[in-house]
Amino acid sequence: MAEPDLAVVGAGPAGLAAAVTAAEHGLRVVLVDGAARPGGQYWRHADEAISPGPRYDDLRDRLRAAEAAGRLDRVSGHQVWFVEPGEVPTLHLTPRREPVRARALVLAPGGYDRQLPVPGWDLPGVLAAGGAQALLKGGQVVPGRRAVVAGTGPFLLPVATGLAEAGVEVVAVCEAGSLAGWARSPAGTAAVPSKTVEAARYAAALARHRIPFHSRTAVTAIHGDDAVSAVTLSRLDRAGRVRTGVPPRRVEADVVALGWGFTPSLDLFTTLGARLRVDTDESLVVEVDAGQRTDVPGVYAAGEVTGVGGALLALAEGELAALSVAADAGRPVAERRVRALRRAVGRGRRFAGAMHRAHPVPASWETWLRPDTVVCRCEEVTYATVCTARDELGAADARTLKLLARPGMGWCQGRVCGYATARLAAGDRPLTVDDLAPTCRRSIAVPVPLGELADP
Repeated sequence: MAEPDLAVVGAGPAGLAAAVTAAEHGLRVVLVDGAARPGGQYWRHADEAISPGPRYDDLRDRLRAAEAAGRLDRVSGHQVWFVEPGEVPTLHLTPRREPVRARALVLAPGGYDRQLPVPGWDLPGVLAAGGAQALLKGGQVVPGRRAVVAGTGPFLLPVATGLAEAGVEVVAVCEAGSLAGWARSPAGTAAVPSKTVEAARYAAALARHRIPFHSRTAVTAIHGDDAVSAVTLSRLDRAGRVRTGVPPRRVEADVVALGWGFTPSLDLFTTLGARLRVDTDESLVVEVDAGQRTDVPGVYAAGEVTGVGGALLALAEGELAALSVAADAGRPVAERRVRALRRAVGRGRRFAGAMHRAHPVPASWETWLRPDTVVCRCEEVTYATVCTARDELGAADARTLKLLARPGMGWCQGRVCGYATARLAAGDRPLTVDDLAPTCRRSIAVPVPLGELADP
């Protein structure tokens, strides 16, 4: 399409819902995604013949119908490395092809695992929880024989059960918080009843595979010479400190999957200058109105970038964003459906708030670290170096800490260590937008071959 009405970035639940809904309302749509198949991380699948679920099947069928009708072009296997602001924004893609210029954008790039440093986390065999799941779902690769899954949040459960179903012996699931935390937000917990059913299903799967579940427990050290051979499991108090009087346990394992929630992918939004806010889980997210509009004209956001809340919330936000695009373009939309989606988004966000309050990052995780613990793996910056910059040189924010000690200056540009760096710099005070924004502000959103930049 020479100049579509809408470009959607990301083909996960939010992006798929936005793309097909917009096309069904008469808009000409281009859908850009880095994967070969639609579905995103949530519906990642290695074989098109294997269905990830009925909701995916419905969206896939509608996607194909829109393509066949000439209302939607799908650009698979391409990533947006830069969005050029303007009255008609321009998306620059890699591998190189003609840029996409669209009158409106729905950005739904999703997110990735948030990580905390722990002694030994740079050993081979340590994976992000999402990375372990991606190996299984996308590549049908079993990462090892004995696994420990640790961190906080409900995502640990599907990772553990997925590993077990693939033949891995999951020797422990370690939840740093307590399940009793859900009782602090009863209205939010009850806002999405299907989540309770889902939790019960995972609990049954853990029991079926005889996977031990330990609350208020964390992996506080990972051991091995050339690869992971064992982990130390420690009981935690309410503040996240290792409990005195309770001896830690050493457990043999060759795989450790760590997950501390998710970090939204905000590169494109920071380039456009969209307004951001700090969410309940201390993630930096995009601020949107009741129709998923950002404060940048013509730019809409959906999915994890507006607040990590799962696939059901992402689906509702994606469809709502598309209806807003259609309405803003003068197309008729069903106001009854808009109201229903806004209610669904409200319920989803209440549930997400309850989830984040029930599964916070432990406040005292810094006490697990040793002076030689690597905080930034790209630049090999240790905890001792970070402390020197913070305590002796006055680096009270992530940007200053980055300038003085180099965390976040390596290949990943702070994607892995950004949250930990900001948290260490801030000390005990709450994180702000100014603390977190430097960790996600990247003009070049993904790696680009130099030849693509140099070739006119």
